[in-house]
Amino acid sequence: MQPISAGKLRAAGITSRMLQSGDSSATEAVVFLHGTPGNSTDWLQFLPRVGAFARAIAFDMPGYGAARTFPSFDHRVEGGYRAFLVAAIEALGLERVHLVGHDFGVPWGLAWAAAQPERVASLTLINAGALPDYHWHTYARIWQTPVLGELTQAVTNRAGMRWLLQRANPRLPDEFIDRMYTGYDRYTRRTVLELYRAARDPSGMLAESASAIPREIPALILWGEDDPWLPARYAHSQSQIWPAADIQILPGLGHWPFADDPEAVAAHLVPFLMSNAT
Repeated sequence: MQPISAGKLRAAGITSRMLQSGDSSATEAVVFLHGTPGNSTDWLQFLPRVGAFARAIAFDMPGYGAARTFPSFDHRVEGGYRAFLVAAIEALGLERVHLVGHDFGVPWGLAWAAAQPERVASLTLINAGALPDYHWHTYARIWQTPVLGELTQAVTNRAGMRWLLQRANPRLPDEFIDRMYTGYDRYTRRTVLELYRAARDPSGMLAESASAIPREIPALILWGEDDPWLPARYAHSQSQIWPAADIQILPGLGHWPFADDPEAVAAHLVPFLMSNAT
């Protein structure tokens, strides 16, 4: 394992916290993209492992963690988030990128990959991907509703978040939820509302991006079998886009399988990345 260093990344007018392990001068790297409402610390268990054989990077996406946005920020996946990633990858000097995304980190990452497919070395999608005929889960629909979404965010407290998340994801560790809640400040809550209101069509959200990414790119699909919001049956839909994808359904794990059981995820993720890193 390699140590983790902390620093800042400036891209597209946003200053983000960045965590990094491995050779910081390498032009090929594994870039970990958290989902919502996560941040770069979601990947603390994986950066040192991957840093042992490759440059490994995680940073806060706009509106999450320490990455504050500005009033005119475009919260569309293919808008401000793609623009941020294009600028971030450029600022990091990366020529080849192994994307590892979870939740909204998947559409963010694929939007970037569609814009710069020549730089994509491999894809790892965790509990998200193409979602044919999918309709948003209950919480998403609440957040998309004016006033109700704001009210729900305002009354969410630490105990309530823990109860709701563990009720749906029984193996999710207390410390992971506590770290998530600590970062769930008023800026992040506002970002969640803006993000979901800008992404009302989940089934079509990835169609354009996926069609622009070469089908032969190495792909690993990891999906917690007991995800209550994005059912594991969608894991197999990814083979329609990447026919040779390695699809692994992880028994007993929920929407955050890398937090539920880091070893189970690492058993697939680390060998996949090692075999595709140059």
